[in-house]
Amino acid sequence: MTEYVLKTNARIQEIGAEVWDGLAGDDNPFNRFAFLSALEESGCVAAHTGWQPQHLSLETATGTVLGVVPAYLKGHSQGEYVFDHAWADAFQRAGGNYYPKLQISIPFTPATAPKLLTKADAPLEARSLLIDGLERACEQLNLSSAHATFLTPADMELFKEQQWMERHDRQYHWRNQDYDDFDDFLAQLASRKRKAIRKERRTVSENNLTIEWLSGKDIQEHHWDAFFAFYMDTGSRKWGSPYLNRGFFSLMGESMGDKIVLMLAHNGAEYVAGTLNLVGEDTLFGRYWGCNQHIPNLHFELCYYQAIDYAISHKLSTVEAGAQGEHKIARGYEPVTTRSAHFIPNVSFRDAVSDYLEEERRHVAMDQELLKDFTPFKKG
Repeated sequence: MTEYVLKTNARIQEIGAEVWDGLAGDDNPFNRFAFLSALEESGCVAAHTGWQPQHLSLETATGTVLGVVPAYLKGHSQGEYVFDHAWADAFQRAGGNYYPKLQISIPFTPATAPKLLTKADAPLEARSLLIDGLERACEQLNLSSAHATFLTPADMELFKEQQWMERHDRQYHWRNQDYDDFDDFLAQLASRKRKAIRKERRTVSENNLTIEWLSGKDIQEHHWDAFFAFYMDTGSRKWGSPYLNRGFFSLMGESMGDKIVLMLAHNGAEYVAGTLNLVGEDTLFGRYWGCNQHIPNLHFELCYYQAIDYAISHKLSTVEAGAQGEHKIARGYEPVTTRSAHFIPNVSFRDAVSDYLEEERRHVAMDQELLKDFTPFKKG
């Protein structure tokens, strides 16, 4: 029989860029070594922030890496976008220690991406062995639980086969139906919705704003300075303490600028707002937004309509505009289901969570059907 070795790695550098990216591929920018390494090198992801890297690798006896999983020991439940605070409270009230837990995710990133990263020619059992390794790590480290969030359907099926519990949530994504331009997209909407969007888009001209799309070497440090100020303002209001520091953006810009689209609004004298997007194989991922003055509807323009413009002009199939936000429906973003998998060794607690998740999945499915009636597209 072939012998395999499962290892945990305290830094992504222990695995290396060439090996990691050879497994992750180029479809999703958040899985790339450059993105995950920038989080570690900048200190945004570290033991002192409650995100201690614990990346799992599957190797042959001769040291060939067949698969990896981005994983972290978490000392809290912030920055995950799949909320388990109630679980933590219940577990600790029962006398247990919920933290640390094992988190299989891309830090601070509510975007679906493969988590079981393997070579195309890896043995069929490789991904199942990676899940085994996560369970072993959880048990050997005496952790309360393990959580794999924002999973692809293929990964979800493998976790379910190994009896991990399935959780559903909802996001809103825009789909490109081979539109020629933004007006072509608007033509598919009901008249009232079309007029409302056009009215919101007039914000740019009425405030004499220019929108710049910047990528690669066109993004200079003064652009990052402006954007970081916007990010800090929004993050301080939303989270109290923003997750990312200034160094992260420079590191990301240096190592993967070709995957970044920075959209900045300029009033002729200064930048007043901006949003950061990353580009995958066929998807534009909207991540962060901020501004230094209130301009009505500018958030919708930069985060939603400019993203649609970019996707159409670059023939991308999807725009993912981040977590939550039913207001996105009126702007052409449709509800989709997101999935996560959860492993809890404690039988009594697992049974209680399983009952809760069964009921939660039913409610998510019901809401999903109801929300479809509120999309702005022409009926019939």
